[in-house]
Amino acid sequence: MMDDGSPLRRDDIEAIRRELADSYDEELELAFDEAYAEGRGDALPDGHGIERRTYFRELLRLQHELVRLQDWVKHQGLRVVVVFEGRDSAGKGGAIKRITQRLNPRICRVAALPAPSERERTQWYFQRYVAHLPAAGEIVLFDRSWYNRAGVERVMGFCTEAEVEEFFRSVPEFERMLVRSGIVLVKYWFSITDSEQSLRFRMRIHDPLKQWKLSPMDVESRRRWEDYTRAKEEMLARTHIAEAPWWVVEAVDKKRARLNCISHLLEQIPYGTVEHPPVMLPDRVRHADYIRAPIPPEMFVPARY
Repeated sequence: MMDDGSPLRRDDIEAIRRELADSYDEELELAFDEAYAEGRGDALPDGHGIERRTYFRELLRLQHELVRLQDWVKHQGLRVVVVFEGRDSAGKGGAIKRITQRLNPRICRVAALPAPSERERTQWYFQRYVAHLPAAGEIVLFDRSWYNRAGVERVMGFCTEAEVEEFFRSVPEFERMLVRSGIVLVKYWFSITDSEQSLRFRMRIHDPLKQWKLSPMDVESRRRWEDYTRAKEEMLARTHIAEAPWWVVEAVDKKRARLNCISHLLEQIPYGTVEHPPVMLPDRVRHADYIRAPIPPEMFVPARY
């Protein structure tokens, strides 16, 4: 049954099935990765067809390329910023998770800033974001960014229209300054439909593992869908600049969105192979007088599994 008491349609049932399956895909990805590492290739748990197998295969291939990109960024001392924007539940976090899943967190990190503090509200608007920009050899993924001012802050009334107008005047110059300084800046907008967001919100409401994702602000955003649409359209129109263009990711299908986003990101930064010296594992040094001390039984984690 739907929230309004009407029976579920076939399309709704299929969408819910996909959403539930997606909840477990990270574990399946890891299982597939283990099978691949053990030389079993396409082995997957029973019941999963070619579409999912293709997804896993492509995801692993792209993640391998992300590792190569990471090595190149570190070797060349590049500074990379990737901005992820979109409506609530559009899939930004899922894409970010797949990008970072195999990477070194010391090289590739995520900046997901909370609401500004009282002190930060008195600072230059971009100041708290500047503190998270990368140094040489780093990649920073912004899970929402300075574009909060053009979106949630504007729609929810957390800033004035004068402040929004100043943002639109400033952000192109701010981003041109970042690019001139040598930062590679890539901006993605994850696009979903009204009905798809409604479905994902309902799934979060009824899934205790995902309820934390649904804030009062998210709930209010459903009522203000059209306000967010108008804000998004003006934001894209006024901040789509040659130095830092927007790229729109069709995100109703989460798996395709992830693959398309990662594939596109890899194309934005020309990279090559970094040669690493072979790693030789040395023999362990052994001392005749060393006796390993026993570990007290009470220190062990109970073996419940």
